[in-house]
Amino acid sequence: MGDQNKNLILATVLSFVVILVWFLLFPPPEQTAPAPGAEAVELAPAPQAGVAGGPATTNADLANTASDVQTTIEAPRVSIDTQRLAGSISLTGGRVDELFLKDFRATLDEGSDIVQILFPVGSESPYYAFYGWAPGAGLGIDDVPGPNTAWQVEGNATLTEMAPVTLRWDSPAGMIFRRTMSVDEDFMFSVTQTVENTSGSTIALAPYGVIARHGEPKDGKKFFVLHEGLVGMADGQLTEDDYGNMADYSIIASEGAHAEVKQVNEAGWIGFTDHYWMSTLIPNTGEAFKSVAKYDETRDIYQAETVLPTQTLAAGQTASSTTRLFAGAKEWETIREYQNEGGVDRFIDSIDWGWFFFLTKPIFAVLHWLNKALIGLGVPGSMGWSIIGLTLLIKALLFPLAYKSYVSMAKMKELQPQMEKIKERTGDDRAKLQQEMMALYKKEKVNPASGCLPIILQIPIFFSLYKVIFVTMELRHAPWIGWIHDLSAPDPTSILNLFGLLPYAVPDLGPLQLLSLGIMPILLGISMYLQQKLNPAPADPTQKMIFAWMPWIFMFMLGSFASGLVLYWIANNTITFTQQYLIMRSQGYKPDVLGNIFGGKKDKAAAKK
Repeated sequence: MGDQNKNLILATVLSFVVILVWFLLFPPPEQTAPAPGAEAVELAPAPQAGVAGGPATTNADLANTASDVQTTIEAPRVSIDTQRLAGSISLTGGRVDELFLKDFRATLDEGSDIVQILFPVGSESPYYAFYGWAPGAGLGIDDVPGPNTAWQVEGNATLTEMAPVTLRWDSPAGMIFRRTMSVDEDFMFSVTQTVENTSGSTIALAPYGVIARHGEPKDGKKFFVLHEGLVGMADGQLTEDDYGNMADYSIIASEGAHAEVKQVNEAGWIGFTDHYWMSTLIPNTGEAFKSVAKYDETRDIYQAETVLPTQTLAAGQTASSTTRLFAGAKEWETIREYQNEGGVDRFIDSIDWGWFFFLTKPIFAVLHWLNKALIGLGVPGSMGWSIIGLTLLIKALLFPLAYKSYVSMAKMKELQPQMEKIKERTGDDRAKLQQEMMALYKKEKVNPASGCLPIILQIPIFFSLYKVIFVTMELRHAPWIGWIHDLSAPDPTSILNLFGLLPYAVPDLGPLQLLSLGIMPILLGISMYLQQKLNPAPADPTQKMIFAWMPWIFMFMLGSFASGLVLYWIANNTITFTQQYLIMRSQGYKPDVLGNIFGGKKDKAAAKK
């Protein structure tokens, strides 16, 4: 491997180390919890109906006076009770504002609370969805249902997979509004809004849906590898805006409020995504609508809205509109089914696949398939074994390149005594050193750069797998063996209490937590050290020293990373060591790894079969 190639790899590795050190010593600031909601909280403007028959929202419409959203903690409620969901719908505004996910716990602790993703106004972090009709010609704001309308229940009072719920409101103008909500066996709600025009005159109005979030999420990660905030799809174009970016929207919706409006012609959706959870408004495919993202900095409220075209009703006519609301966990298989079977355009892109999406998507698909296969065989800790299986598949795909690299390394090892003689003979004359080295490589038919490509290819694969393990729902709280109860979390053992042998817990050391090494990071360092011993040592003393320290630097740097990622690297190093050792022996070189480690034999190139 030539000096330029070594410098390239060294620069890449050192850059990676610098990034790790920066984010470990200077982590993103923790978000402070927003203040509890007041008795009445102002909401950013509700949409207004536009020209009859056309799209509903214009820039001027966004500047209307805000409505007051009343506290709904004590409001009358309709229960939600399915196999996977629990919660309630407030009859004040008909808001879906209390939702729990029965399958997920907040932590691994016994008795931990189930995860709650939607919260009513008046709670610490209000986050909810509501629907309504924007008034057009012939109507005032009090003639249509809004976020504080007092709905009544018609019939069934508990929403289940088998039993929808219908709400009714009779307006002062003599119109009858109904809202029928149903939910499937997972996380998808269907909301049908109906209006009967019994007013005796022609009216115009537009149906809309809103997801509102008061303040940023208190448990937001704010980590460079994860997107949290607005997410949407508009005719095939994905939008991912952090909460901070929403304050820079160009349209002035009202005093202190900014918005971004997109016309969606064929298919789209919009909502907010957290690390593992998401809420999304989904109009029907083929139905045009306005997609609106809005931030009111005066009230610190973020909104995602869908505003459908205005409908004109003559006296006695009835109109309806059906849209969907996804509120739940970002399970790959569930979201993929909504995309492929439910027609939600490119819904799988709501998962944050990152820049290397062309790698992260297939990597996770294979990982998921392996996990399901092992679960079907009754293998405990299936996700951990799936990571090892994925590593084997990746190494098999890269084997042709790796074979050439290992053969070259074996020949380089054999040439080291001659290279040392050339170095002694040329002294400080680097030009002559390079000239004689290249002549030696040409004579022995060795390509010193052949070992670089497999290493370079490992870099995007490593980052892609890191992304997959960090963002996907399926790795959350996934156990493996023994002490590894969560592959998305760091190794819980610590050298500071002899890996649990001493009867005390290790305190939180803050930025120095990386010193509290667990078993898996130590195994990583050892595996990386052994694998490195098979490679030819750099001729440059500085490079040689840096490469010698690299396994131990990575051991500390990755000590606070997800156990699943560390497991991948251990498996990768172990397979690489085995492949390289066997291939080098097949080329007539017998690596003396133990001799190198314990100082017995020096690395000699003359050992032949």
